[in-house]
Amino acid sequence: MAALSPLFSDLTSLAPVVSLRLERAGDVAAREALLDAAMGAGRTRKSSEAIRRGRLPAEGLALVAETDDGTLVGTVRLWNVEAGDANGAPVSALLLGPLAVAPHLARSGIGSMLMRRAVAESLWRGHRAIVLVGDAPYYGRFGFTAGVAAGLVMPGPFERHRLLGLEFERGALQGAAGLIRASGRRLPATEFAAAV
Repeated sequence: MAALSPLFSDLTSLAPVVSLRLERAGDVAAREALLDAAMGAGRTRKSSEAIRRGRLPAEGLALVAETDDGTLVGTVRLWNVEAGDANGAPVSALLLGPLAVAPHLARSGIGSMLMRRAVAESLWRGHRAIVLVGDAPYYGRFGFTAGVAAGLVMPGPFERHRLLGLEFERGALQGAAGLIRASGRRLPATEFAAAV
C-alpha cells in the first residue's frame, strides 16, 4: 500500500460522517452495548437511573447518532420530571441523560451534535427547562449552570456541583425545590419486567 502524502496523513483519524435521528425500537441492544462501553458497568447504579427506571423517554426526545453504515455511535435521551415549589405545586422539566458516544470516537464532536439537537428539540417541543448531572465545564457551553438547579436534589447520592439546569424561559425553575421525581409515561409492565 502506498504511503499517504503528508497533506492527507491526518484523514485516517477523522471521525466518520454521522447523522442524527430518533431512536427506534430496534436500537435497544446497540444502545445498551454503547452505554456499557462508554459508561461502564456501574452506570445503572446512578441516581439518574433511579428516576428513569420503568419510564419511557419524553416524546420525541430519544436521539441517536449513527454512521452511514448504520452503526450506532451516540445516544442521548430526555425524561419528563418534576419537583415541588414552596407551595407544593409541581414544577416540570426534563432530565437529560445518559449522553454517550462510542469510546473510540470520544472528542469527535458527536456528543456536542447530540446536545445541540436535544436542546433544540426540547425547546421546539415546548419544554421550559432541562436538568442533568454532569461536568459543568462541558455542559456549560450549552447554557447549563448550577445556580438554577440549586434547590433541587437527586434521589440517592449525587455531587451538588454537578446538578445543572438550563432554563428556556427565565425563571422556569425558580422556586423548584426538593426531590426530582419522574413524571413521564410509564414503560408497559411487560417491557419493564423483561428489562429488569
